[in-house]
Amino acid sequence: MKVTKLLHTRMRVSDMDQTIRFYQEVLGLEVLERKVSPRGSHLAFLKVPNSEELIELCSFPASGPVKVQEDLVHLAFEVENLDDTIRSLQSKQVAITDGPTQTSSGSRFIFIDAPDGYEVELIERPPGTALV
Repeated sequence: MKVTKLLHTRMRVSDMDQTIRFYQEVLGLEVLERKVSPRGSHLAFLKVPNSEELIELCSFPASGPVKVQEDLVHLAFEVENLDDTIRSLQSKQVAITDGPTQTSSGSRFIFIDAPDGYEVELIERPPGTALV
């Protein structure tokens, strides 16, 4: 067997509408599709600019609310300009929970909280910087 690419990552959420609003209004992601699975889960597929991989949000109210443990899961997105990003977040009253921090490679990053305790890392990388 040979895996050929990553298609999507699923994240369980408590409130689908609140989570979609966050990813649309704060990060500018696009909802490609919403549907209900055969098991009754409510699903939404989010498109990230310049990425083929999707984020799949899954709400299954019968299983109760979602609470992600601290430092367990985070999504990392590249941004063009971290200072502009910080100003945009401040104008939307989104709190920065960590950073800004500069790495030895010259990258700078911050963290913000998404609904249900998921962390979001926003990174500005100099041209030619390795992925990790």
